[in-house]
Amino acid sequence: MNIDKFKREHVELLAAVTALRELVQSGVQEHADAIVSQLVTMSSAIKLHLAAEDRVLYPALANAADQQVAQTGRQFQQEMGDLAGAYASFVSRWNLVGKISKDPEGFRSDANNVFKALHLRVQRENRELYPLAEHV
Repeated sequence: MNIDKFKREHVELLAAVTALRELVQSGVQEHADAIVSQLVTMSSAIKLHLAAEDRVLYPALANAADQQVAQTGRQFQQEMGDLAGAYASFVSRWNLVGKISKDPEGFRSDANNVFKALHLRVQRENRELYPLAEHV
């Protein structure tokens, strides 16, 4: 299976997280408009990436002849549901400039937790899941 698109999207996602982190470090209140804009852009990209994984990647892994590969794919898909839900809740909490401006430290803390989990997930997919998918 060719997963170059998934890998490229991971690179783009991590770059978007870096851009968001730079905005936050420059001042949450001062850059609240840009932060919300970045979150909206990232959310669209993340939703498209997850949909593609659900339509293409996970079914291919689930149908693999190697039961270990199939099980790993199911496990990753289940875990992703949890992270996707956490990310959606995060965006819902912080989707307006006023929400971020009212509680910049709350936003910063919440963002650190969500994006750390997202970063770890991307790294795990790159290291564990994508190598399996390349051989399916």
